[in-house]
Amino acid sequence: MDTPYKTIHPVKYLQDHLAQDVRPDGRQFLSFRPMSINISSITHADSSSIFKIGNTTVVCGIKAELAIPKTESPDCGYIVPNIELSPLCSPKFRPGPPSDQAQIISKTIETILKNSEAIDLKDLCICKGKLVWVVYCDLLCINYDGSVIDASIGALTGALNTLRLPETKYNAATGNISVHPMNKIQFPVKSLPVSVTFAIFDNQLLIADPTDEEESLCLGRLTIVMDEERICCVHKSGGIPISYDLFLKSLTKSKKRTELVRSLIKTAISSIKEEKLKDHSV
Repeated sequence: MDTPYKTIHPVKYLQDHLAQDVRPDGRQFLSFRPMSINISSITHADSSSIFKIGNTTVVCGIKAELAIPKTESPDCGYIVPNIELSPLCSPKFRPGPPSDQAQIISKTIETILKNSEAIDLKDLCICKGKLVWVVYCDLLCINYDGSVIDASIGALTGALNTLRLPETKYNAATGNISVHPMNKIQFPVKSLPVSVTFAIFDNQLLIADPTDEEESLCLGRLTIVMDEERICCVHKSGGIPISYDLFLKSLTKSKKRTELVRSLIKTAISSIKEEKLKDHSV
């Protein structure tokens, strides 16, 4: 339960903790919260994943549908990520149309997917100019406590790496479409991007994996996305500038964190595949 002091003077409350070299939840400045992932939890989705960082929890469900390709890219399918921030996850959000924050996060996720080149949209093409897959990635935040982009990317990559699409053929001569739901093909994912968020405070103080409270009081935020080999995306949402030394420090911490997150996701994916193999062998 929040203390009256924290409720009345939230900025002073946080500053008092930071002055003692400790954060309100007891973590050091550059330490991260525990994380977990659960894959294939939603049975009615083509693939799904639940990713949790501290209290922040995001559910990703993927549905694939057949569609006509866009005129400007006849040999490419498309992926549509969308996040929902409802009053269920935090009292700061209201019912109704998607908030500005939800739209910004959805666009950021789309940019991360594009820049990371984790997905080749040509792999979603069945027949050039005629038929492609459209992959709807619905992300639902059920508990909002900071670093929601990190949790969203974790849930999304977990779901994409377990997505299997039915074998589909298109007869250009007759226009007939044949779908074989029993013959499913693993959707190719070329890399596994991982997002890490930092909050920046006065005097270039850097905090890793900020909570919602810390994000609301910080002077700037920095999100770094890395795959196995390179930096895919750097997103800084306004605020105060960050020094070169601080940026290098964030890169070093991000590299270690992304390796840990990637290992967690790969372990969860391997466990699911082993379970499916056992089910087929029984």
